[in-house]
Amino acid sequence: MTTTPQTVGPQLVEALEQAVTPAAVLAEPFALHEFSHDRSFHHWEPPEAVVRPRSTAEVAAAVRVCADFGVPVVPRGAGTGLEGGANTTGESVCIDLSRMDAVLEVAADDMYARVQAGVMKSALNAAAAGHGLHFPAGPGVDASIGGMAATSASGTMAVSCGTVADNVLRLTAVLGDGSVITTGSAAPKTSAGYDLTRLLVGSEGTLGIITEVTVRLHPVPEEVAMGIWTMPSLQAAAELVVTGLRAGVRFSRVELLDATTVEALRGYRGFSAPPAPTLMVEFAGAAGEAAALYRRFTALAEKAGAAEHSAAEDPDDVGRLWQVRHDALPAALALVPGASALPTDVCVPISQLPANVIQARRDVEELGLTAPIVGHVGDGNFHVAILLPPGDEQAAERAAELNRRLVDRALAAGGTCTGEHGIGAGKIASLAAEHASALPAMRAIKAALDPHGIMNPHKVLPSRSA
Repeated sequence: MTTTPQTVGPQLVEALEQAVTPAAVLAEPFALHEFSHDRSFHHWEPPEAVVRPRSTAEVAAAVRVCADFGVPVVPRGAGTGLEGGANTTGESVCIDLSRMDAVLEVAADDMYARVQAGVMKSALNAAAAGHGLHFPAGPGVDASIGGMAATSASGTMAVSCGTVADNVLRLTAVLGDGSVITTGSAAPKTSAGYDLTRLLVGSEGTLGIITEVTVRLHPVPEEVAMGIWTMPSLQAAAELVVTGLRAGVRFSRVELLDATTVEALRGYRGFSAPPAPTLMVEFAGAAGEAAALYRRFTALAEKAGAAEHSAAEDPDDVGRLWQVRHDALPAALALVPGASALPTDVCVPISQLPANVIQARRDVEELGLTAPIVGHVGDGNFHVAILLPPGDEQAAERAAELNRRLVDRALAAGGTCTGEHGIGAGKIASLAAEHASALPAMRAIKAALDPHGIMNPHKVLPSRSA
């Protein structure tokens, strides 16, 4: 099909309505704005249209239309991303998967679930709860399963249950020509052929649109013990985590909050901990196991000069304490009225964590920025939320410098530029620095699976001229 730029808009919308259904295609300005961006500050423009399918077949039909028109396709889950991976351009079509929200199967004995991509983590856990199971992987914010798979997300539970990538068994995806493939197996393991499942997980919609996911479920633990500990310094906090891991103390979750974060939380929800570096720890297991692990950690913590601020074992109390951690980003934003945040995301080998966190704090102070630090320190992943006052271009320049230093230092330590947020539009240069020798192979895979280059272009891979 050949069209001119002046006629693409109405012809494209009409073709999409015929391929899917008119009710599933949105072209009103308010709708285009709503589905055009994630939570990041990266650039976006309203798309040509938004398609809201209910099935893999409808996704495939919409992609075939876009391929015929040569129009870029940008898939979107819940819009909770932080690197612009779901941000649209003016000539693109957004395929919003949020209406594909069916839990298709919960196989309790085999401990897996099969869901459509738009199912939210909370909905999956509600369906699994009656079987004594849950899906612990993924971020604290409620996100879609397909979106978490597309970005290879993780979160507070990665130290014990792995990342989302570690918990995906099987996928259904639509490729750039509208063909549909199924990868992987519902079996606990497979060695059959190329691992296309792991290839698509983390590809951020640049190789295909994930429409269905089979994930591992985990037993809900019988017992949980959680505590919040005030530390004498950031270095002591990071070193205590390393000491605990080497001693075989099995954390269920272990999170670091720096003094700036704690101060922000004190003003945001009345968190009462002293404004000092803080560790939040959790242990889980069968009856008696969590309490025993907590006692072992307590001995190490007291030796490191830590002081217990609060502790909980009741599930409701544990949940309320963990809400403090989930409030970290909005609390940080409240420190600077009207600010946006550049949330960084590096991950380093555990032994390198203390030095990287300490140097990050020194860089923040040297550059004169407001930037709380939090981290999933049990797996070496930490975040610096750099606050950008509205209209302050100098702060934005200093923030870019801080982010560059964080990434350079992480790579020098054998780490990565992103532990869980993905590359999106925001970390393309960082990916090129981290994987320069592998870029030709990545481009070859992209060309093979997306020969027309319509699948979420200008994301993840740098242009050949960059």
